Amino acid sequence: MVTLHMGSKTWIVLNSDRVVSELIAKRGKITNERPQMPIASDLVSNGKRTVIRQEEEWREGRRVMHQLLSGSNLKVYAGMQELESVDMLRRYVREPDLWFSHNFRYATSVLYRIVMGYPLNKTRAALDDYQRVTVEFVTTINRSYVDFFPSLSKLPHLLQPWRNHWAQMGSFHRRVFQQWWDPIKAAVSKGSAPPSFVRDVLLHPDTRYSGDDEEAMYLATSVMAAGGDNTRMTINTFIMAMITHPEAQARAREEIDRACTTGPSLRLPRMSDLPQTPYVAAMIKETLRWRPTVPLVPPHQVTENLEFDGHFIPAGTVLLINSIALSSEFDNPHGFQPERWISSSDTQTTPNFWGFGGGRRICVGWKVAEQALFIAFARLLYCFELSPRGPIDSERLNHQTVAEPFPVQATVRSADHAALIEEEASKYEASFSGFGFDDGEVGLV
Repeated sequence: MVTLHMGSKTWIVLNSDRVVSELIAKRGKITNERPQMPIASDLVSNGKRTVIRQEEEWREGRRVMHQLLSGSNLKVYAGMQELESVDMLRRYVREPDLWFSHNFRYATSVLYRIVMGYPLNKTRAALDDYQRVTVEFVTTINRSYVDFFPSLSKLPHLLQPWRNHWAQMGSFHRRVFQQWWDPIKAAVSKGSAPPSFVRDVLLHPDTRYSGDDEEAMYLATSVMAAGGDNTRMTINTFIMAMITHPEAQARAREEIDRACTTGPSLRLPRMSDLPQTPYVAAMIKETLRWRPTVPLVPPHQVTENLEFDGHFIPAGTVLLINSIALSSEFDNPHGFQPERWISSSDTQTTPNFWGFGGGRRICVGWKVAEQALFIAFARLLYCFELSPRGPIDSERLNHQTVAEPFPVQATVRSADHAALIEEEASKYEASFSGFGFDDGEVGLV
């Protein structure tokens, strides 16, 4: 642990699995709170983003999200993930230089179907705006000195020179969310909306969700933003691992080929192939460990005095999980070695893996994310050879951009693989029928 006195608060950085397990998981009853964040929570999020809401407001959103993202729903979502991944593969074939954009679209489209009920028919510009919102939000957390001196937010507005910048950012975020939310809300009001989390939970008159309309909007769009962007970043990291570790790429592809190729017949990997592909399954956890997408998990705050390892930690202390340090508690931490998880009999991504946060605030959608990652990893490896298209610095991966983070060459493995993708794409396009989309809205937009 490292103690820092910053501003009016005491911060403790948690740098080991043992310490995080004890303080965040086992003592979650008194370490579950979020600290006051006047910038990220109030000005940028209007106090409504679930991930950084304080516990009393957070609990209701957590309850309904748990219903959405767990249990028997996972099998239904696996079918959606398999379907949406076909569009990603086709985009890789047609526009390989935009591979990073295709990753984000895939990650977002799955959650859009789950939350909103529709296939994703947003333009690339609309997706760029949505990604910008997510990136901006993440980078606002504890970025301003106001979050270290939260009492400054109580000054008269004229004495808050920072306020206008962050308030304008928050207004932009709200406009983007509104553009995605309003058509769905209108369809629900007309009675024409398909089954979805929004229709059947957030806006249904007979459900027990207690939030108002704006809280429902932030909850729905935040699920898509958080789940989509983290999945996008993890797929990007996986691709970097593949092009810098060709031996791992070859081993994983050999395993997938054994599961999916019978004589001359080809088929795409399915979620049901997970038990037969332990190396690919282990890649999920190793990718999250190798280059954590969130170096510092959003902070926790202690609500009661506690003692730990002879240290007194007063109420109000802020705790930060250092994902980088935790990911280094392994032999050869900088190496990409999926086999380390196979030998430990722990190939599944588990709730106490800190890449998904921890304690009561653990990412409620981690099982959905695991499925989305397996489908993406397995299908990209089955259909494409991945190689660098220029110099790569594997230690510097910029996730905070809508541009290409590093140069990649994605080459379809054969004409048969290309034909398989096009054949499966017809099923994807058929899934748009009945939603009132024009033919021109289905495809590369």
